[in-house]
Amino acid sequence: MRIATHFFAAASIAAVALFAGSASAQEKIVIGTEGAYPPFNSLESDGTLTGFDVEIARALCDEMKVTCDFVTNDWDGIIPALQSKKFDAIIASMSITPERLEQVDFSKKYYNTPPAIAVPKDSDITEATPEALAGKALGAQGSTTHANYAEKHMAESDLKLYPTADEYKLDIENGRVDAVIDDIVVLSEWAKSDAGACCKVLGALPVDVEINGEGAGIAVRKGETELADRFSAAILAIRENGKYKEINDKYFDFDVYGE
Repeated sequence: MRIATHFFAAASIAAVALFAGSASAQEKIVIGTEGAYPPFNSLESDGTLTGFDVEIARALCDEMKVTCDFVTNDWDGIIPALQSKKFDAIIASMSITPERLEQVDFSKKYYNTPPAIAVPKDSDITEATPEALAGKALGAQGSTTHANYAEKHMAESDLKLYPTADEYKLDIENGRVDAVIDDIVVLSEWAKSDAGACCKVLGALPVDVEINGEGAGIAVRKGETELADRFSAAILAIRENGKYKEINDKYFDFDVYGE
């Protein structure tokens, strides 16, 4: 009888431990980001991830009371990597667009900023318009809404696509392209830095909702709406408790959340 009692007690303890272990595992979320899109996400030389996306991700994980790990991934393969379960969510300034909604589900937006054009300071291009950019070499990061925008609205430009934003920045600095298109915050912060001393932001572009979407959201695998909803609730919570503003003000002098 004593043996049986000990056996069932041991079995119960093992079951509890197994349940607790499973619960802990479920509370770990792996976040995918690019690590090459400052000031939103950047991989420092020592391997540290920094940027607005990264700090917002950490704040959301704290709000959700989960442990989050980060994985960096090249932008053009980041959705396939999510689908193949390399990570559980993408927090990498990914715009919520109809095209992407066919492949992934999204949380509500966590920021929303328009596209813009930057040119060298001595450029003869004076307007951020398709007419002014006609016949000009225009750089953009491939597989982005900005590349899609240029293909649709700057069809008369010679569009050159790059794997990362750093590469188009190098080419405009060295005179290999006449202008570049990207998020206005990315271009503005770059132009204010020593690295972007070559260039200036010419102006914001009209938003094309079909291409630019509803703002940047957190992507999850199709059907994982519960996780997307948890992120949406956490975004609302950090907006209300002041954590969002604290992070926002570290990077920007305006509310990047947008309209």
